[in-house]
Amino acid sequence: MAKQKTVVPFRGTQEQEKQLLKIIADNKDVPGALMPILQQAQELYGYLPIEVQTKIAEGLGISIEEVYEVVTFYAQFSLNPTGKHRVAVCLGTACYVKGSQNILEELEKQLGVKAGGTTADGEFTLEATRCLGCCGLAPVIVVDEDVYGRLVPADIKGILAKYN
Repeated sequence: MAKQKTVVPFRGTQEQEKQLLKIIADNKDVPGALMPILQQAQELYGYLPIEVQTKIAEGLGISIEEVYEVVTFYAQFSLNPTGKHRVAVCLGTACYVKGSQNILEELEKQLGVKAGGTTADGEFTLEATRCLGCCGLAPVIVVDEDVYGRLVPADIKGILAKYN
């Protein structure tokens, strides 16, 4: 039997909704407004639930499908709540050949979640990604905006400790 994924109910505040409506109003008439609105909305909520995407679509007078298409195309957007810190493990060719799978396994062990998951305390979201553009530093992880390269599994515990 397949394991069911837990759906987290959306809990936006009235203040967040007010800010979202202002973001939409401030950008509505700007060419290419969808991307900056989505970026600001994700910053506001931490992710882009369907309820937020619907408000954006209505505010811009476009279909929810158009919004969803952009959200799911770009890796910078998340459909699910993410942890306070995002940990991305590069599984691109150079990193993989240099042992990034071992790095990912150590992160899964240390954090207690599989790739794509968020720790129970909401501190970390672990992501497996393709090339991060740091091939000369392989294997590489990125925590928030910090890049760590030439890693071995023993490095992981110390790196994670910096974010607790």
